[in-house]
Amino acid sequence: MSTTPGFRTSMLIQQFTEHLRSELGLSPLTVASYTRVVTEWCRFTTAPDGDFRPTEADSRLVRAWAASMTRDGLSQRTVRWKLSALSAFYTYLVRRRGAERNPVEEVTMARMPKKLPAFIPADETAAALDSAEDQSDVSSFAEVRAALMVEMLYETGMRAAEMVSLRDDAVDTAAGQLRVLGKRSKERVIPFGPRLASLIDTYRSMRDTAGATVHGPGAPFFVRDDGQPVYYAMVNRAVHAALDGRVHSSRRSPHVLRHSFATDMLNNGADLRAVQKLLGHASLETTQIYTHISYSELLNNYELAHPRAQKSRRT
Repeated sequence: MSTTPGFRTSMLIQQFTEHLRSELGLSPLTVASYTRVVTEWCRFTTAPDGDFRPTEADSRLVRAWAASMTRDGLSQRTVRWKLSALSAFYTYLVRRRGAERNPVEEVTMARMPKKLPAFIPADETAAALDSAEDQSDVSSFAEVRAALMVEMLYETGMRAAEMVSLRDDAVDTAAGQLRVLGKRSKERVIPFGPRLASLIDTYRSMRDTAGATVHGPGAPFFVRDDGQPVYYAMVNRAVHAALDGRVHSSRRSPHVLRHSFATDMLNNGADLRAVQKLLGHASLETTQIYTHISYSELLNNYELAHPRAQKSRRT
């Protein structure tokens, strides 16, 4: 059996890749991942004559591929994700290439238990951010930048990738809002308060003094000392430096601050749909997972504090 896609197969995968990139607006990382999955499927289903005939595949072949991946040691979560990527490929074939059906839709997978995202209690987050801000009051441009990154992640709930690509002209301290370009190239507006506005003004002033400001349309907001844009590892290091030794959560990534933003907003009475818009979630169901966190915290406090709940645990 051939393991190398032929010319026609390569063209088909290339057309699907272009569809993901230009029409759906998926990120380069997602496009690369989907392309890799379809290439793996191509290798698994290539006929003995070396021809790849995706429209002839049925649900039995999809199940066989899933079973093969499981035997190879892939987790159930990974198998489900790969089938989801394959389903996107067949959706493209049905809509654009005349395929009659999507065989992945005929395969029923066992439901995965929802894993609640990690978050940091509000009091621990506040203490860590206050400490980072205090240390940056009389420090270098790099330290002020790091403190602002951490504060902005928590106060706006933006993704680290959105922070890295944030444009300078998209941050308006007078209006107290910024514009971020999220997944599928969708722009959203996020408000922020005077505290963050003051930190931004301080950062911009030090950035100008350091000669690191980049002018012109599309100029990056967060830059290194030489004016080049920051990258993810810098954001991640800033978060770890601010949180290590100050919070009890075992996970201290930029995304945990996003989870904390959502959880704290809902715990303080924010409307679910408003939080959905702030986070840039396409589906309300994605945002609802944070209500589960809030309920878990509520239940835990009830069981610890209510005398009847304590009695029922002891019996």
